[in-house]
Amino acid sequence: MALDCIFHAPYRLGCDVFHLNWWGESGLRPFNRVSSLGTTRRGLVLFRAELRRPIDQRHRVISSVSGISQKDFNSFPRPLSVADFSAAPEDGEKVRISFKGLPGSYSEDAALKAYPKCETVPCDDFEDAFKAVELWLADKAVLPIESSSGGSIHRNYDLLLRHRLHIVGEVQLSINLCLLALPGVRAEQLTRVLSHSQVLDLSDTFLSKLGVTRENVVDTVVGVKFVASNELRDAGAIASARAAEIYGLKVLAEKIQDDLDNVTRFLVLARDPIIPRTDKAFKTSVVFTLDEGPGVLFKALAVFALREINLTKIESRPQRKRPLRVVDDSNTGSAKWEFIIIVIFHFIILTTMWLYPFLIYTREYPSNAVVHCFMHECRYFDYLFYIDFEASMAEPRAQNALGHLQEFATFLRVLGCYPMDTTSP
Repeated sequence: MALDCIFHAPYRLGCDVFHLNWWGESGLRPFNRVSSLGTTRRGLVLFRAELRRPIDQRHRVISSVSGISQKDFNSFPRPLSVADFSAAPEDGEKVRISFKGLPGSYSEDAALKAYPKCETVPCDDFEDAFKAVELWLADKAVLPIESSSGGSIHRNYDLLLRHRLHIVGEVQLSINLCLLALPGVRAEQLTRVLSHSQVLDLSDTFLSKLGVTRENVVDTVVGVKFVASNELRDAGAIASARAAEIYGLKVLAEKIQDDLDNVTRFLVLARDPIIPRTDKAFKTSVVFTLDEGPGVLFKALAVFALREINLTKIESRPQRKRPLRVVDDSNTGSAKWEFIIIVIFHFIILTTMWLYPFLIYTREYPSNAVVHCFMHECRYFDYLFYIDFEASMAEPRAQNALGHLQEFATFLRVLGCYPMDTTSP
């Protein structure tokens, strides 16, 4: 009974520090070992007397007995909260972010918008930006996923599925295309302009009026760097105003794109997901596949509508490893057959003499006959569906929607649950 009082008295006192130290060597000295009956009795007397004291004086007694000052208790680690597992600090201090391109690119602008004090890590390719995070060379990666003028960037959708990084944020950036040249050069002196092919297309009206030759480069900043390093006075480049500052060029014209409200959406990726919250607007991105059948896609989208969840984006992509779905007479399909099967049967028919009467009988093209006889019907393609919806995975309605979707989805993966970018582009 005496030991029971010693073990449980700290909880009655509202102080669990004594209980924590009871099991360690640095515990309260009179009670860290029950070495004699006298020690136990002294402990009981102390606690009985302690219970008679006002509650604001009890910690003082425990501190005096242990020989540890009250301020030492404040140095104990505090319990972790949801904020500890959320996104990095808003300014991004001490955060390394990888991106595709050179310093001054729009991807770096997006990274600096999300984390103003971050350290950027330029990469040669989008996949290199993924690998930089996976190899711990960077903490996060920023990559464009869609733009209001060019649509979705399919290459990056494929990379999202191939790699195991998690979406932890999004950034919407207004794209301001600027014509850059060496200091002292006027726009009328230019005979050619260098930039990315898509950027040149977006500035078609302006460049047509200028009457210059267009030269494609792999990245907007590559053109800027080429003009600056070679001191070309007859050539200009199209890039951001920040690129002009970095490489010592002058801005001749701003907002030269045909669509003045051009906005690009970027995703922020990390090795670990963040804990979803309900105190701010969150968005969730998922990818899934479905079996063939009438109304299957309708059923998949209905799980969100039934719970009043708003879909902000839906994207379909053919599966690159399984491009062909074979469907039988019952209109149920399987993606196990590959396109190579058609080629094999085609080769067999053309090279086997004993099948010649069969070809004469069908009077059809050989591959069509084989497909008709062995496969009944073929449908291209077997699709992946990417969906963004406005809900946090901490909400029961989002959990129930994905649980419902999983009942008839052949594959389902949550790419990330992250705060929505509610700032102006």
